[in-house]
Amino acid sequence: MFILARSSAGSCRLRAPSPPFLPRALQLEQENKLHDHPAWLSTTRLRMSLPSSSSSFVSSAGRFFSSTPPAASRVGSRILRVPPEVTLTLIPPLLPSSPAIQQEAVADSLTQGAIAAGVAVSGPLGALQLPLPEFARVTITPPNPTSGAPEPILRVAVANPKDKQQRSMWGTLRTLIGNMVDGVTDGYTVPVKLVGVGYRATLEMPGKGDDAKGALPRLSLKLGHSHPIVLTVPEGVVAKVPAPQRIVLQGIDLNKVTQFAADIRKWRPPEPYNQKGVFVGDETIKKKEGKKR
Repeated sequence: MFILARSSAGSCRLRAPSPPFLPRALQLEQENKLHDHPAWLSTTRLRMSLPSSSSSFVSSAGRFFSSTPPAASRVGSRILRVPPEVTLTLIPPLLPSSPAIQQEAVADSLTQGAIAAGVAVSGPLGALQLPLPEFARVTITPPNPTSGAPEPILRVAVANPKDKQQRSMWGTLRTLIGNMVDGVTDGYTVPVKLVGVGYRATLEMPGKGDDAKGALPRLSLKLGHSHPIVLTVPEGVVAKVPAPQRIVLQGIDLNKVTQFAADIRKWRPPEPYNQKGVFVGDETIKKKEGKKR
């Protein structure tokens, strides 16, 4: 029985298993016999045929082993079907890119899409824009009913999928564009629940007068502090208080809606002992038992 061993330099060799109680002289004798073994000869010939810079090594069966190539993003590679009532527009870059980026765009424009400064999405509920990095490649295929594609199709790619930063942003860009399409079509609703004795929320609308022009509504929260917490509702977010301990946030921008919900939650995060605090969406927390004497 022989074992294929690999050194730190990447080379491989066959050796016989040597128990610790085997004498050193007998170990050397067994290693010398390996040079006449057919597996050793075939492995040596295959290893000598490889280039010196190759990191692959060969087993006794003649199979090559190498590192796995970088895989494409599963989320970023998925196509995005755009509803007919939504319009997608690529925003051209305002400033000329670097010469290296321009040459790369010319080589990849036919297969990976064009360089754009951003993507504009408009639908029944409003319009949104998303800035894109220079390495992003976006392709919009117009609808073609004859080929079975009644709605436009958007594809997202990157200039160099082997680059770690570009590969990590590939799926993120596709998800952000998909969130915008869903936002201008159906919108987003995030419920916020106040759990605790005396916890209350009231919505203060701006009063009438010249001072109230351009003013935004404010959300007043009583969360057990010595003073009420007053938060201004950001533009693009609609806040409703159907009950004193229930808040409903609506909007087309998922980032703004969830960020405002997080701003409310940070004033009284849920605690596990009494299960009180501000709960966002379907958030739950596991109850812990206090110290027992």
